[in-house]
Order: sequence, then structure tokens, then C-alpha cells
Amino acid sequence: MRYLQRERNTEVNTGSMADIAFLLLIFFLVTTTIETDKGIMMKLPNKITEEVPLNKRNVFDILINSDNEILAEDERIELPQLKQKAKAFIDNKGRNEFSSDSPTKAVISIKTDRGTTYATYLSVLDELKLSYNELRAAHLHLSLEDYLKLDAKKINDKALLNDARKAYPMQISDAEPTDIALE
Repeated sequence: MRYLQRERNTEVNTGSMADIAFLLLIFFLVTTTIETDKGIMMKLPNKITEEVPLNKRNVFDILINSDNEILAEDERIELPQLKQKAKAFIDNKGRNEFSSDSPTKAVISIKTDRGTTYATYLSVLDELKLSYNELRAAHLHLSLEDYLKLDAKKINDKALLNDARKAYPMQISDAEPTDIALE
């Protein structure tokens, strides 16, 4: 009599491997954080179809060349000086004949060279925003820290922020980059 030998199954059962791989995939997708660039928090202006006449007195010109040198109102300055110059221009209220008539009419024009670094451009933009924030805080008789803590979602804070923005509207104009040489 012959003994029947069972064939032994030498295969590994992989039926649950797909489930395990799927669970691992979900685990790593859920626990992994992916950093994203936030960009520049600026609201783009509405498209203007007609040219708006500006009094030259109300425009504060800033030029940045390819060597990242800053020229403000035809005077070469360092970045730390920019905030004070911008504040003096914006908050002139007609006192100085070479500065703006009022904060609501003041426009800051930034023109860069094609070789200007983004870091320099963003540093200039940060200084200008800081100028406006300091002027707005002073308008509300608050410290800069307290002004920056105001929350637009709260009704009282929103009214204060709107008042400050109305008194000192941030009007920054970016001109088309060109090749600029400061002499």
C-alpha cells in the first residue's frame, strides 16, 4: 500500500500583506508634515484702467539696484534708515514742502533692478510695513506690540484696525523692474 503523501504547501500566505502595506502607507501619510511656502501676505490692488494723476510731492521713490543698494528720494541710505525716512514722509501732513500732503495721499513707489535679490526686496517691504504699523499704533495710542495683537475677528479690535488703516492707508506701488545703476 502506498501512503499518500500530502503535498506540502511551501508558499507563504501573503493575503494580509496588502492590508499591512496599506495601513503603513496611511500611517506615514497622516504623521508626516509637509512644509509649504506661505508667500507674501499682500493683497493685490484692483486693476486700474485709467491713469491716476499723482502729485510728485506725495510719492516717495525707492530704487534698489542689482548690488542691493537702496536709493530713497535720490539719497543712498542703509536699510535701517528706511523706516524713519518713510515714517517722516508719510506722517508729514503738509509741514515739509518735499513730503506728502497727508498720510492718505502718501504713496511709496519701489522700483527694483532685475538683479535685485528677493531677500533685499522683502527686507525693504518689511521695513515699510513696519513704518505703517508704527504710525497706526501711535495713531491709536498703543504700543506696536499691542497694535499687532489686535484681532480683526473681534468687533472692538476690528473698529480700531479700520480706523488706523483709514488714517494711514498702506499705499505701496511696485514699478516694473529695469536695469538701474546707482552712481
